Amino acid sequence: MLPDYPFATPPAAGETFAVAPGIHWLRMPLPFALNHINLWLLEDDDGWTIVDTGFALDTVKACWQTILSRLSASERGGRIVRIIVTHFHPDHLGLAAWLQEQTGAPVCMTLGEYLTAHAVWHEIGGHGNQPMLRQFRAHGLDADRCAALERRSGNYNRGVPSLPTTYQRLFGGDELHIGRQRWQVRLGFGHSPEHAALYCRELGVLISGDMLLPKISTNISVFAVTPTADSLRDFLQSIDRYRELPAETLVLPSHGLPFHGIENRVNALHAHHEERLQVLEDHCTSPRSAAELLMTLFARDLDTHQTMFAMGEAIAHLNRLEHAGRLLRSEDESGLIRFVKKQGAAGPPGQPAGH
Repeated sequence: MLPDYPFATPPAAGETFAVAPGIHWLRMPLPFALNHINLWLLEDDDGWTIVDTGFALDTVKACWQTILSRLSASERGGRIVRIIVTHFHPDHLGLAAWLQEQTGAPVCMTLGEYLTAHAVWHEIGGHGNQPMLRQFRAHGLDADRCAALERRSGNYNRGVPSLPTTYQRLFGGDELHIGRQRWQVRLGFGHSPEHAALYCRELGVLISGDMLLPKISTNISVFAVTPTADSLRDFLQSIDRYRELPAETLVLPSHGLPFHGIENRVNALHAHHEERLQVLEDHCTSPRSAAELLMTLFARDLDTHQTMFAMGEAIAHLNRLEHAGRLLRSEDESGLIRFVKKQGAAGPPGQPAGH
């Protein structure tokens, strides 16, 4: 089944649009090249469940205030029953604490996302800007670009000015009763520690968060706290589990338009990443660092924000090739990490072993 887009036009900021019974689509602005995020309102027994909250901008707060006021005037009333956050990134978690204060609703997250948010916010336990810069320097990023990234220190806290200090924990496989429907929590890995997507079999709807996007590829990064992680393997294994869902499932992504066609999209993402892996392998006939390979992966100028994601993505692909036995890692006396093609290595990595 080829992807198709049943809704050609997204709702304006501050507006809602029904995409399925009891499911309403919101779109909020982002201050990046990727300029929007999709959020979702689910009709609950005596109010509403919010899925994701948006980046902490005054314009986004104003949109929420308009929406909450409109909900209060509706027949269902304006009570917010819970706030579900798919993962810790600022465009998803940014206004969770603020909405919790405004509404009194509990925030629901997985343990991995909740604790990672606190570690990144407080820059502890190997998380934060300085560990990231040390990692990027080790992978060859030059002083000028590292300095530009250092000037962005605290950017996470600007997008997430405050954090929830209480939450309700989500586990993979949990069933949430939201209104008349049951929603299964489906964990995904590689993009963030324990990303929570939501699947409703009765409605045939998957709220995929960032795990499955219709056109752009999800960022897959290796973080300084787990420097040898095989994040790309984890991501590909996670999206493979969506193949079991019915072909007609409506996917509600965090970016782009809602779509049908899971199988086609999963296949396309596998093909995209294998093509990128092959290109990197071909360019490692002599030892190369991740920074030296940025233009190989991303043949365009990258701003500072994009450089951060691009470095994480380059390291993730090089780690995948190393884990697959296609590249060898070396580290010189200065600590510079390079990768080189393994003699006799050929062909794709195939399906890696599971967790």
